[in-house]
Amino acid sequence: MNKKIKIIAAAFVVAILVTSCSLTLPVNATGYAVGSKVGTATATGYLGVLFFNADASIKTAAKNGGITRISSVDLKQTSLLGIIVTYETIVSGE
Repeated sequence: MNKKIKIIAAAFVVAILVTSCSLTLPVNATGYAVGSKVGTATATGYLGVLFFNADASIKTAAKNGGITRISSVDLKQTSLLGIIVTYETIVSGE
């Protein structure tokens, strides 16, 4: 019985460690027509949101996609137990 509890506990710990969540939400839209260009900018935060390694701003995403007229902005957030959080800004336009 004790061995079964240890196996179940180990499986539970492994499941928690590999669990992640990803969510993409619209942030903004303008009156411009949907463009053919897409730009992204990504930043990863460690220990929740204490330390980030990059710039995930709308300006950076537009620059990366060569976009001067933004038509829509989406934000994708991926979290691994709230310890490692990745934000990706997705901009479309012309």
